[in-house]
Amino acid sequence: MISQRNEPDFVRGAQRVQTMNSRPGQHVAADLAARAEAAHARHVDLQFTDVTGAVKTVTIPAAQLQDAVEHGTWFDGSSVESFARTAESDMYLIPDPDSFQLIPWAAEPTARLICWAATPDGEPYPGDPRGALQRAAAVAAGLGYEYLVGPEIEFFLLERHTDGSIAAPASDRSSYFDAAIDASVGLRQAMVSALQSLGIDVNTSHHEVAPGQHEIDIGAGPALKAADDVVTLRYALRATAQQGGVVASFMPKPFDDAPGSGMHVHQSLVRADNGTNTFSGDDDYGLSDIAKHFIAGQLHHAAGMCAVLAPIVNSYKRFVRGHEAPIFISWARTNRGALIRVPHVGRTQATRVELRSPDPSCNPYLAFAVMLRAGLDGVERRLPLPPPVEESLYGFDDVELQRRNVGVLPDNLDDALDALQGDDVVMDALGPHLAERFIEAKRLEWREYRGLVTPWEVRRYLERI
Repeated sequence: MISQRNEPDFVRGAQRVQTMNSRPGQHVAADLAARAEAAHARHVDLQFTDVTGAVKTVTIPAAQLQDAVEHGTWFDGSSVESFARTAESDMYLIPDPDSFQLIPWAAEPTARLICWAATPDGEPYPGDPRGALQRAAAVAAGLGYEYLVGPEIEFFLLERHTDGSIAAPASDRSSYFDAAIDASVGLRQAMVSALQSLGIDVNTSHHEVAPGQHEIDIGAGPALKAADDVVTLRYALRATAQQGGVVASFMPKPFDDAPGSGMHVHQSLVRADNGTNTFSGDDDYGLSDIAKHFIAGQLHHAAGMCAVLAPIVNSYKRFVRGHEAPIFISWARTNRGALIRVPHVGRTQATRVELRSPDPSCNPYLAFAVMLRAGLDGVERRLPLPPPVEESLYGFDDVELQRRNVGVLPDNLDDALDALQGDDVVMDALGPHLAERFIEAKRLEWREYRGLVTPWEVRRYLERI
């Protein structure tokens, strides 16, 4: 759902993407060690993600932090699913000093550092998802742009019953924007406080449409920081929920009779040298030519991006007619069923476009990387933007959709993977190594799903046939 959120500050001072061409120096390492000592940290979690976006952690004693920053920490990359082949097992984690935070819920004082993955030769590992986003940001920087994003993350807070089943809390009868009075309000506030203590700028939080469903909107910022924030948010909310005796789930469609959870992403390109918003223009939608080409690029590559933005079998249970999750490859301002929406904003510097197909199960590093490269392809090739479609598309038949040149997103993971493999720009954004590992993992997921007999099939066919 769209919230009337505070306008994200797309003009905020840009935080430059750190490169891995050189490891942090001795001075930086000593400063981090001093910060950990001042915070009385006894442990440091070195974190990275696998290709699916799952957080992996290597914990070191705080006394080893300075050496870890200067020289990296070895780990066996082949033991991480879909991360490295056996022949590439020796990997090193290089901490990003800007990501130092204390973990507020840790039993003992513990700091965390998000890391780059490197080879024993000190080169960036091509299978590092964070590196894919860094490469995409470098392409934008070469064109004079910085990519800013502001994600809106929807999720469920659920109760586990004594029989093991999981459902929305019976006490939660609230809906969209309701001023709820049950325990979820205090828990959501505790979640926001935890995120803020971890250096995440939260714009708004509110109840969503379904019982147990909530949304937290993150302030706009450089794509790498935003991706770090999404990864951090997911495990921070799970930890806070567990302490509150409930389950936090980012499954896109956990219940067939309730709306799904999306991760709408507000996007803008700003000038790298002065922070000027390049999307602001003077047409009827307040868009510049750059913004129009960027939207056209994302529409052109929408099917190819889909497997990355909606990466699990369950993602496609959210893409059904009659709900606000996008199905049609179109853009608009007021049509909430459009794939890309242009919010009506009061400030030219806040001009942005909102992509509505991602869901919170995605790996945000890969998602933002392919989104950026798709948009830049439109800018570089000056792709023409088709007319907006403000009418509801759900009542249109195939003939009318074809007349309006409106495509449709893939309706299952298998078709989405086919579209991904046929899109050179999206494949290049991932790089050969990540593309291979991602597709391999997702084809396996699809094969496993295809072989399962569901309760629906048993109910419908077992005694009839």
